[in-house]
This record gives sequence, C-alpha cells and structure tokens, in this order.
Amino acid sequence: MTQPTAALLVVGNEILSGRTRDANVQFLAARLAALGIPLREVRIVADVEEAIIEALNALRARYTYVFTTGGIGPTHDDITVPCVARAFGVGVRRHPEAVRRLTRHYPPGQLNEARLKMTEAPEGATLIDNPVSAAPGFAIGNVFVLAGVPNIMQAMFEGIAPRLVGGRPVLSRTLTAGIGEGLLAGGVAEVQRRHAGVEIGSYPYFQMGRYGTSIVIRGTERAAIDAAAAEVAALMRSLGAEPRDMTGRSPEDEAEA
Repeated sequence: MTQPTAALLVVGNEILSGRTRDANVQFLAARLAALGIPLREVRIVADVEEAIIEALNALRARYTYVFTTGGIGPTHDDITVPCVARAFGVGVRRHPEAVRRLTRHYPPGQLNEARLKMTEAPEGATLIDNPVSAAPGFAIGNVFVLAGVPNIMQAMFEGIAPRLVGGRPVLSRTLTAGIGEGLLAGGVAEVQRRHAGVEIGSYPYFQMGRYGTSIVIRGTERAAIDAAAAEVAALMRSLGAEPRDMTGRSPEDEAEA
C-alpha cells in the first residue's frame, strides 16, 4: 500500500503580516502522523484569488489530501470558497443544510447577509461539521476546507478524521545532547545512509546559555527507529556528550533539566 500524504494551504494576509501566529500546523502534523498520513508540505498564501487557486491546484495534484485553513468567514476578504470553486471548475451556491444550521444557531433577526456568506460552498461539496460555532467547512475532491481559528479547526478535523484513509502511523524518537550540530553532522549523515527506512532530522537549539542538538528519527517501523537511535546515541557518546531520550519533550525541557 502506498503511503498517503497530505499538504496544508494556509490562507490569510494576517499570517503573512505577522499579526497572527498560525497554530494549526503543529496540530495537523501531529494528528495526521498518528493516522499514518505524513504532512509533506505547508504553503501560506495571501488573500489573493490567483495565488490561492494556483497553490491549491498544485497541491491537490501532488498529495493524497489537502487541507486549507482560513478565509471562510463573513468578511469581504474571506475568499477561499470562490477560489476553491474556481479551482474545481464549479459554481458557488448557498448550501441548504448550512443555511438551516445557521438559522438554528443565531437568534431571530441576527442571520444577516454577512453571516449567510458562511453558508456558501462549491457545487457538489459536502459539509464538514462545526460543533463550536455552527458555520461549516466543506470537502470537495481531496480538499478539506477548514476554519482558521484553532479550536474550531481542531473540532472540524476530528469530525473528518474517521473518513481519512491512512497508512501505518509515523513514529519518532528524539535524542538530545549538549553538543553543537556541526560536530554531529558528518556522523548523523552516515547513520542516515545506513538506515534508509527512516528519516533523520537535526535541530540545534540555544537555551539558558547552553548549546545543544536534538536528533529526531521518524519512520513507521519501531525496530528501524530504535536501531538508528542506538547509532546516534553511540555517536553522541563518542563525542563526549551523554544523550537523553527526549521523545515527546522539547529542547526547552532539556535546557531546564
């Protein structure tokens, strides 16, 4: 079975301007990895129609699943819906079920034209439930359009997760030592060459006046990960640094230990 893959398209000027910090990448990467669907690419585009369409078409042709976040609210610069429709060559309509949901959600007289914009979806799309604020996302083809607000996006994702066909979960181990990345680089490259079935990443850090490097080993076979980790640990010891297994922790934890 071919390993399914995913990409994330983040839409919004507020992300590119630095005004808003995107908190969705880490969540999606971790959840998709647990489902056996590695997140292979993340793109951030402005609220520009042609840029959104170009990026979406490129990603949906390359990856099994594409997720978008942002741009489905009630304001003039929320243009993800018509852009997705154009990418698929279909029109946009007010989805009857979405209208019913928002009619139930808002008090009488408060479902104005701006809020009704959130009921629009490309023709042929299916709705994605929003248990937080009612306004749904939607799915069309291999594209899942989600809200940008993190708690809403996460709730939407959990609703569609059972629909995703994954592979073997992506596992990882993290070994950290108080040694510079440059001293480890050559040896880590040799370990990677000997263990083609895993991915090895090197991540330097500087915390509380201390340099260190975290080596993260990822793969779908625990035995293969552990074998590579044993060699990385031996390499660290040969350079005079005692490795710590920081799996599930961060370099900040290491600096404070």
